[in-house]
Amino acid sequence: MMKKMQRNGTLEPKTPVQRVIFEFGHVLVGAAIVAITFNLFLLPNQIASGGVAGISTLFVALFGFEPAYTQWAFNIPLFIAGIVLLGGSLRGSLLYGAKTLAGTLFLPYVVFLTRNWEPTTQDPLLASIMGGVGVGIGLGIVFRSNSSTGGTDLAAQIINKYTGMTLGACVFIIDGLVVSSSAVIFGFEYALYALIALFVTGKTIDIVQVGFAYSKMVIIISACEEEMKQGLLTQVDRGVTKLAGYGGYTNHSRPVLMCVVGRNEITKLKKIVQTIDPQAFVIVSDTSEVLGEGFKLK
Repeated sequence: MMKKMQRNGTLEPKTPVQRVIFEFGHVLVGAAIVAITFNLFLLPNQIASGGVAGISTLFVALFGFEPAYTQWAFNIPLFIAGIVLLGGSLRGSLLYGAKTLAGTLFLPYVVFLTRNWEPTTQDPLLASIMGGVGVGIGLGIVFRSNSSTGGTDLAAQIINKYTGMTLGACVFIIDGLVVSSSAVIFGFEYALYALIALFVTGKTIDIVQVGFAYSKMVIIISACEEEMKQGLLTQVDRGVTKLAGYGGYTNHSRPVLMCVVGRNEITKLKKIVQTIDPQAFVIVSDTSEVLGEGFKLK
């Protein structure tokens, strides 16, 4: 058996070699999803939503270049530049570099293979939404394998290293230039569709990375520490962590209780806190991923 079943029902490879094969498989599957989405939704509707794929869409309109050739023409030099200029990021991790190279080469290859597939829709709005979902799913799968499809991601890392700008700002600038160019070439309306696709892609990547299982983290500061702890343990049936705290004004010791609950349990928890100590100070915040007993087991 290549994979074993974990307690949470997920499949994981047993050995390091199987793990490498498993991750390379994810990179190829994710790259294929991105490529097929590009040909079915984004390219035929002239939606240039950033990245090398967006650049190739612009080049089709300007010069009639085959998108796959444009993507190879950008991806391969950028990968080589990444090897030379980023050093520790790529050469320092041979496996990461190999997986990135696989994604860099395979994605345009699938674009080339599926170039004659019929578009799924001619509605730009629907195409931008579904295109964003498809690209987000594909990239999310690739990112879960600690890899990349290269392209402008590497360009952003290079700019980040030599300018000191944040990586997010570098990606925003590159994608912004592509979207701005699409406004000039295709019209302002199509640039807006591209922005929709970018937004949907980002949200979909987050969902693929952390899932839908959002939880609530609750911080409780109360004078009724023991009663509060027992109430949470017995009535909510969730673990409680006791933290050491000090009042910033009084400089007195203040016990702090931390508890993580599911979204459907937060109302019950607040009622319990209100009943035990109406003066309790409570902070409730969203947490996107919780690993451990009672939640998701890795």
